[in-house]
Amino acid sequence: MILLTLLASCGEKNQETQGYRWPDSKAPVAEKIPHERTIHGDTVVDNYYWMIDYFKKGPDSTKVIDYLNTENAYLDTMMSGTKEFQETLFKEMRARIKEKDESVPYFKNGYFYYTRTEDGKQYFKYCRKKGSLDATEEILLDVDKMAEGHPYFSATGFSISPDNKLMAFGVDTVSRREYTIFIKNLETGALYTEEIKGTTGAVAWANDNKTFFYTAKNPVTLLTEKIKKHELGTDVRMDLVVYEEKDNSNYIGVARAKSGKFIYIYSGATTSSETRFISADKPSDLFKVFQPRMKDVLYEVTALEDRFLILTNRDALNFKVMECPLDKTDIEHWKEVIPHRKDVLLEGIDEFKDFIVVSERKNGLTQLNIRSLRNGEEHYLDFGEAAYTAYTQANVEYNTSIVRYGYTSLTTPSSTFDYDMVEKKKTLLKQQEVLGGYDSKAYVTERLYAEAEDGVRIPISLVYKKGFERNGSAPLLLYGYGSYGASMDPTFSSPRLSLLDRGFVFAIAHIRGGQEMGRQWYEDGKMMKKKNTFTDFISCGKYLINKQYTSKGHLYAQGGSAGGLLMGAVMNMAPDLWNGIIAQVPFVDVVNTMLDETIPLTTNEFDEWGNPKNKEAYFYMKSYSPYENIEAKAYPNMLVTTGLHDSQVQYFEPAKWVAKLRATKTDKNVLLLKTEMDFGHGGASGRFDYLKDIALNYAFLLALEGNVE
Repeated sequence: MILLTLLASCGEKNQETQGYRWPDSKAPVAEKIPHERTIHGDTVVDNYYWMIDYFKKGPDSTKVIDYLNTENAYLDTMMSGTKEFQETLFKEMRARIKEKDESVPYFKNGYFYYTRTEDGKQYFKYCRKKGSLDATEEILLDVDKMAEGHPYFSATGFSISPDNKLMAFGVDTVSRREYTIFIKNLETGALYTEEIKGTTGAVAWANDNKTFFYTAKNPVTLLTEKIKKHELGTDVRMDLVVYEEKDNSNYIGVARAKSGKFIYIYSGATTSSETRFISADKPSDLFKVFQPRMKDVLYEVTALEDRFLILTNRDALNFKVMECPLDKTDIEHWKEVIPHRKDVLLEGIDEFKDFIVVSERKNGLTQLNIRSLRNGEEHYLDFGEAAYTAYTQANVEYNTSIVRYGYTSLTTPSSTFDYDMVEKKKTLLKQQEVLGGYDSKAYVTERLYAEAEDGVRIPISLVYKKGFERNGSAPLLLYGYGSYGASMDPTFSSPRLSLLDRGFVFAIAHIRGGQEMGRQWYEDGKMMKKKNTFTDFISCGKYLINKQYTSKGHLYAQGGSAGGLLMGAVMNMAPDLWNGIIAQVPFVDVVNTMLDETIPLTTNEFDEWGNPKNKEAYFYMKSYSPYENIEAKAYPNMLVTTGLHDSQVQYFEPAKWVAKLRATKTDKNVLLLKTEMDFGHGGASGRFDYLKDIALNYAFLLALEGNVE
């Protein structure tokens, strides 16, 4: 059968957009092979179901690859007039990066650890110095060398044994977030013979310096299913399973307490969780349940010298902090330390010998609360900007009164501070250097509020270059995500300057489904309230037009993964609002994916979207799923990206979506699909290669604006 035909003269044609002439090339059309899905008495014909074939390793896998390659060739043709411009953008963005650089060292157990990068190198070297920054450098891993010959390379989970003599780390060369663990002897430089495949890449060392625990993945679904124990020098095949998760909607993991006293096993979904623990001195002990899982109750455990702290949402929507003795951990022994507050979301705890630092969120902004464990006194750090992001980072040492935190905003490059919790003094250790003379005063950031359909106020963070006039003529890129309770906080991006300097406004819509405004913000944007996420985003777009930050002919939207679902939904619901949309690795075939439990991570998502085997959930999901709701109408210009080896959103979702759009839409706007044949969900792994993807995105937007000079 013929896979591809050319569009007839009445089909998709090139267009001229405000000065940029798209090539006169006809788009590929995918073959239609009807496949019926019947559930709850509802039958749906899916003409592009066959595209799952490469994933399923079926007989027609080659046909899928041929189609994806044809789409890539079409994109190359359509964007050919921007090739030089893309190269200009790439060089411009790369020129802002300080290629020879070094991270701020952090101290742990007698050593300073850091990474450093070299001119022209895509990756980094992981290093340490003993006792002093003036000591001799020890290169623990040369990732630049390790990555040679690999189109994709990721090294993660660097974990040093308590005696500082061994290092565990994980490597992924396929981009499916499935890591092989290696162990390196730091005294001899030799690797141990055992290699542990199919893991998350991280380990938790016991205090005997020979035993560690790791998380094993199901090779098909990629679910984290088992926690195993390995002893150096033994056969990996004999590793003992110390915990197996029976609930396939839960993620699991294993970690070592900062104090070094305990090893935790965590199991949790979006609505409930459970922790197990043992003494790190006794790796042969059976793990003890901290508190059996409870319906709709999440909790996280933090070990102090003499007690545990528990961050939980039990009878506390925005979470509260409890405490209990080290030997009496069940809920009847929990005592309140920090009460629940309706206007403050508690997000995490960093523990130190004499202090805890509580990460909070109020009015959509992050804040850090410093609390003394000796006298109970507390105070907050002051940041002084209208929209910003602050977060604790690399606080791996327990016996210190210094907390390290990061700070950034839409105009402030990423900055690292040390804060003395006793003296109440902060020290700037490093700010991201932007080469080429970046001046933060040349840009303006604002915090706005749009009104949603139900009257709720939706925060918007935006940035533009000085000289911008609010008359509706400027192009504006609106970014959104709105899922999993993930907050899209305003952060600095040096590549983004290439867009701002060409007249674009950049805005973030802090829509429901995230957690910017508290836990209820998340609850109101998931499951049977998911459509709030989409209508919130549309309301933000309309608000920005009404306030003349932009206009319909100049409004663009971008989102990736679950944010790609957002893109698909808003262009179905309000197609004429956007001039162009960038959907990156988009989760757009919601019903079919959630019905197929062999697809990686599907069952973990039931608490987020619902289980379509439930009739009510099925029809609600079907009512907004982008793939299910494509209609014969005009759609905006679109650039869609995916990765052949994507483990989070499989390649066939965006491929099917684009194919169905091509066959159904009535407009002649540009529709492009780019598949990275060597990469997965996160795209390229090198620190420069990812800029090529950004250059493509920006060239697409600027071509639509007729500005590719």
